[in-house]
Amino acid sequence: MAKQIDPYRDWLSIPDADRPLNHYQLLRLNKFEDDPARIRLHYRKMNAHVRKFATGDYAQQSQEVLNELAKAMLCLTDTRRKGEYDASLGREETSKRRKHTLEEILVGRKIIDMPQLEKARNLAKAIGLEIRDAVMQQKLAAPDAVMQAYAESLGLPYLDLGDVGVSEALAPNVPAVLARQHSCVPVMVDNGQLLMASPNPLIPEVEEELRLRIGMPVRTVLCTPSDINAAMAKYYPREVAAAQMAAGTASPAAAPAAGNANQPAAAAPPLSAEERAEQKKRQQFIAIVAGNFAFIGTVLFGFLAPKMAKSFGLGTNMKLYGAALMLAVVMAGVGWVAGGFVKR
Repeated sequence: MAKQIDPYRDWLSIPDADRPLNHYQLLRLNKFEDDPARIRLHYRKMNAHVRKFATGDYAQQSQEVLNELAKAMLCLTDTRRKGEYDASLGREETSKRRKHTLEEILVGRKIIDMPQLEKARNLAKAIGLEIRDAVMQQKLAAPDAVMQAYAESLGLPYLDLGDVGVSEALAPNVPAVLARQHSCVPVMVDNGQLLMASPNPLIPEVEEELRLRIGMPVRTVLCTPSDINAAMAKYYPREVAAAQMAAGTASPAAAPAAGNANQPAAAAPPLSAEERAEQKKRQQFIAIVAGNFAFIGTVLFGFLAPKMAKSFGLGTNMKLYGAALMLAVVMAGVGWVAGGFVKR
């Protein structure tokens, strides 16, 4: 029989007298700590320490403590929830701190420097990306560092899905079509609310559909795109989405009529939000490159056309030259306009 232990005392060195624990005590923080970076730092240290006991006789206790640590961190890095939680602990209302922009956080925390920020701005402006995506696409900083800064700029919590993972019990309650369209996965229930991990804040319509399906309010927890893509492949592959669409179970309103022999075939399963974004970037890049090549090619042809005409004894045909230049402008314009439409 396993030895009885008190994980808070034996693992976290929290005295018996400090019970019940609040989130600050659990994460060994000063009461009412407001720095999200410091909160996450303490969480990572505590998480790494408790994981040492994740196998063997204390595996279940270890997982329970890990979940408590995650819930404490997620609460204290969520601006709205932290305010409510602090008030419940007797904190008097304080003047609201100014939210910093993502760019301010990235540079202020030395995640990237000013030249790198300018490089990201140029790419973002050129092809219509958010700054966070431009930074990650150019590999100017680690994705987890960028997403943590992004979460802080929005006042939302950030979670490494490798720490907690997708809830095996809740995953079947979220349709694969919805999960893939909005790149979201269920993580856990905390204080009567479902935590959904996603690289982007969920829109109210999606939160409402999830609330109706699962019977509780939804909160967004941000994570990296790579984490969500791995979760999609494991829990919501395209084949599952296709099967749900064929069965008509993709959304609450979908209810196929029984015995309808004329029912149309199911559409292809949707791409995830991340896959759509990647596809959009590829299409835009191809359209703009095609326009540029068309411009260059027809300009060259325009310069060569008079010489070719002269060599064939046709004289210097300036009309042909002008027509070639006009064709260059038109073809380049088509490519650039196509790129603009893809961008939107």
